[in-house]
Amino acid sequence: MNKRTISIIQELCKLEKSINISELSEQFQVSERTIRNDLNAINEILKEHSMAELALKKGGQIARSNEFGNILTLISQKDYDYYNYKLSKEERKKIASVLLVSTSEYITLSTIADNLFVSRATIINDLDDIKMFIKKGKLEVKSHPNKGLRVEGKESDKRLFLMRIARPNAGMAEQDVVTRHISVQAGNRIAIQKIVYEQEHVYKSFLTDDSFQKILLYLGIMVNRNKKGEYVEPRKKKNNSKFLMAQDILRYISQYCHINTTEDEVYFLSEILTMARYMKQKYSEKSAIKIQLITRQFIERISEELGTNLNGDYDFFENLSNHLESVFKEAPAAYPDNPVINEVLEENQEVVRVVKKELPVIKQYVKREITEIEIGYIAVHVCAAIERKKNKEIAFHVIVVCHAGIGTSQLLLEKLKKHFSFQIVDIISSHEAKNLESGRADFIISTVPLNGCKLDYVIVSPLLNDEDYIRVGNKIDTLRNSRHLPSRVEDKEVTAKGLLDIITPVVYDTVPEEARILMKKLRKIVRDYFKQSIEADAEIFSPYLHHLLPGTHIQLDVECTDWHQAVYKSAEKLLELGYIEERYIDAMIKNIEENGPYIVLSKGFAVPHEGLEQGSVKVGMNLIRLKTPVPFGEEELDPVEFVCCLSAVDHKTHLKAFFNLVNMLKNEDFKRQLHECVTPEEAAEIIEKYEYEVVG
Repeated sequence: MNKRTISIIQELCKLEKSINISELSEQFQVSERTIRNDLNAINEILKEHSMAELALKKGGQIARSNEFGNILTLISQKDYDYYNYKLSKEERKKIASVLLVSTSEYITLSTIADNLFVSRATIINDLDDIKMFIKKGKLEVKSHPNKGLRVEGKESDKRLFLMRIARPNAGMAEQDVVTRHISVQAGNRIAIQKIVYEQEHVYKSFLTDDSFQKILLYLGIMVNRNKKGEYVEPRKKKNNSKFLMAQDILRYISQYCHINTTEDEVYFLSEILTMARYMKQKYSEKSAIKIQLITRQFIERISEELGTNLNGDYDFFENLSNHLESVFKEAPAAYPDNPVINEVLEENQEVVRVVKKELPVIKQYVKREITEIEIGYIAVHVCAAIERKKNKEIAFHVIVVCHAGIGTSQLLLEKLKKHFSFQIVDIISSHEAKNLESGRADFIISTVPLNGCKLDYVIVSPLLNDEDYIRVGNKIDTLRNSRHLPSRVEDKEVTAKGLLDIITPVVYDTVPEEARILMKKLRKIVRDYFKQSIEADAEIFSPYLHHLLPGTHIQLDVECTDWHQAVYKSAEKLLELGYIEERYIDAMIKNIEENGPYIVLSKGFAVPHEGLEQGSVKVGMNLIRLKTPVPFGEEELDPVEFVCCLSAVDHKTHLKAFFNLVNMLKNEDFKRQLHECVTPEEAAEIIEKYEYEVVG
C-alpha cells in the first residue's frame, strides 16, 4: 500500500463529503484509471475482511458504507507508522539501502519514495548518501535508464550488510523495514530456532545469547534470499570445525522451510558459525530432568495447600523449572534489587508462607541453604501463575502499544490473549498514544513509557515475563474493585481447543471404532481453519507423548523381581534401537540409589532417567507394564506397575510430552485403561486419546 492509497482512504473516511473519481485524479495528479486501480486495491482489503465495498455511482461518485472508517484499523501498522512518522535523513538512508539490497530486480526512485512515504525529490537528494552507505558494505549501486537502480556485489556481502542494519539497537523505523525484508513465516521462525537449538546439543557447541540471535538473524535472511532464487557465490572449499554442524542445520531448514540449498551455502554458514562465540554447557542442564520432576512435585504440593490447581499451567512449569536450575547451583545467583519483587511479596504473604512450608520438597536435593531472595523469586512465579488462573469475569478493553515493530507486537498480543480474556481494540505505535481519547479503552499495555497519554497504562517487557503478569493482574484488580466497572461481557471466543472439546465426545460416542482416525483428521482440519500451523511446526521439535510412545515402544506384562530389574527392562528397547548407551542404564540405577525414588511420579507409575551427557543419544521413551508390581521405596506410591524410561538430549525437547504425562496421571480412568489393555497398540491408542483430552 503506497502513500497515495492511504491518502485516498483518509479522504474517503470523511463520510459527510461527496467525492468522485475526477476530483481524486486532479487532487493527486494521476489519471482516473490509476485512481480506479487504487479503489480496486482498497476494495480488496474490504473484501478480505468481509466489509462493505466501495461502489461507483453515476458521474463517478464513490459510495461507501457508514462503517468504512473501520478500514483504518486494518491498514498495515508499518505503512501507517511511516505515513504519520517523519523519518530522519539517517533513517531514510538506511531504509532505502535495505530496499535496494533486498531487491533482486531493478527498483525505481518512485518505488523507494512510495515505500518511505516521501517525495521522489527527497530520495534524489538522499541518493549520494545512500550510494556511499551501501559502498561501505563492499557493494555498488548501478543505474540503468528506464529501469532504475540495482545493487551489484557478492551475495555474501549483501547478507552481511542486512545483518548489520538489523542489529538489536536499531531504531524503530529501521527495525520495521528490515523485519519486513528478512522475516520468515512464524512457523518457519520457530522451526529455525529449534533446529539451531537442537544442533547446539548434538555438536556440544553452545552459542552465547548474542551469537545465537545473530545466527537466527542470518538464517532468516538466508531463507528469504533463497526463496527469491538468490544463493551465495562459490566459496573456497576448506573444511572447518563447524562444517558438519552447518550441514545439518541447513539439511533440516531445507526440509522444514521448503527451500533448496547448495554446498556453498553450507560453507558460508560454517564460516559464520566459526566466527560466533561459544560457551561451555551449563552445569544445570546436566540435572535438568531431575529438576523438572522436583518442580512437578512442588507445584502439586503448593496447589493443594493454596486450594488452587496450578498443575495445568505449562508456562508456570517451564518458568519455575528454569528458575530452579540456578537454585541447584553450588553458589546462589546474584539478583539485582527489584522493588517490584519486594512489593509483590508484601502483598502476597500467604503465597510466601505456602512456598516456605513446601520448600523441603526442593531443599532435600539442594546442597546449600536457599536464600530469601531465591524464595522470593519462587513466590513471584507462583503469584504470576495465580494471576493467569484467575477467572476474568469482565472483558476489559485494552490497547497494545509496542515500539519494536509488528513482529514483536504480535508476539505480545498472542501471550496476552493466551492468559487474559481481554478484548484487544487496537495495536498502535507509541507516538500515537498521546492522541487517544480517554474512552477508547479501559487501559493500555505498553512496552515503553507514554508521555502525554490520557489513559492509564501498564509497562511490560515485549516477552511478558512473570513480573509483567503480576503488573497487569494488579491493574485488573484495581479496575475490578473500582466503582466504575465497564458494563460489558464479551461473547466467548471460539477457539480450536473449545471446538474440539465439544466434538471429541460426540465422535467417540457415535463411531467408537473409527473415532481415533477420525479425530486425527478433524484435529488437523480444525487447526488449519484456526490457522494454528505454528503449533504444528513446534510439535515437530517438541513431540507429544504419543509421538514418543507408539506401540513399538510399549511392552506389557513384563516379569521383574525388583526395581533394579524393572529400570533395566524399561530401558532395554531404547538401548536396542540406539537411543541410549549401556552406561545410561547404570547411571539411572545409581541415580535412584543416591537420590531416592523421586522418579515415582504417581501411585504405581515411575519415570527413570539420567542427566544429560550420561549416555543419551536421542530423545525417546519406552513404557513397560509389570506383570507383578514391585516397590521402589516410595511408601505412599508403591508398588509400581508402570515404568517409563526417558532419554533426553536437552532440557526442553521432551518437556511437552513429560508435562502432558504428569497431567494424564491425575486421571484414574487413564491408569485403569492402561492396566486393563491387552496389546501395546491398544495402550498407544489410550495414550493418544487421553493426551488430546489434556491438550485439546
